[in-house]
Amino acid sequence: MQKVYIDAKSALEGLLFDGMTVMSGGFGLCGIPEKLIAALRDSKVKDLTVISNNAGVDDFGLGLLLATRQIKKMISSYVGENATFERQYLSGELELEFNPQGTLAERIRAGGAGIPGFYTKTGVGTLIADGKELKVFDGETYVLERGLRADLAIVKAWKGDEEGNLVYRKTARNFNPMMATAGKVTVAEVEQLVPVGTLDPDHIHTPGIFVQRILAGRDYEKRIEKRTTRA
Repeated sequence: MQKVYIDAKSALEGLLFDGMTVMSGGFGLCGIPEKLIAALRDSKVKDLTVISNNAGVDDFGLGLLLATRQIKKMISSYVGENATFERQYLSGELELEFNPQGTLAERIRAGGAGIPGFYTKTGVGTLIADGKELKVFDGETYVLERGLRADLAIVKAWKGDEEGNLVYRKTARNFNPMMATAGKVTVAEVEQLVPVGTLDPDHIHTPGIFVQRILAGRDYEKRIEKRTTRA
């Protein structure tokens, strides 16, 4: 099966529909699929439910989709850097399912592993547990959390080969690997697309069996949310 596509627009062709659920990898602005997010914006697909650690910033990352009001609901753990998100949420335009960060990561991992739900102590006795099943194990109360799956997972890697095997660098390994397993279809963008056999098998983080489409991006911004320097 031919997995390599010339650009983000062609890699998403035939996959998008209004009301779909999309997982978007990365941590803050690190390791986010910049080109695929921009292609989603340009496609004008709407009423999206987006599962992501955060919601980008006002003019970058998932903030691009918020600016065009293409996102109906966010399932996230941190949204503090986006004023557009804040305005839309407070005005009732945007739904939010808030998760502790570890719980969100495990919900995605569970979904990718075919696990429909799991119990955790995180959130017990808080708003997080409202309306969810509670169960006592060994005298401790746990809350049931559901695994997450998506119609589409978009991820960003440092290197990938033509079979979709992926290698991530440093912080970009947050959320990208687990999301790659939890999409019905996974599309990966990479900084370097290399021939099959180039990658050391021991260094591959996402096996190509999880990736249906791949593209080589270029001219990445790789923004920093808050730059801190010494005087």
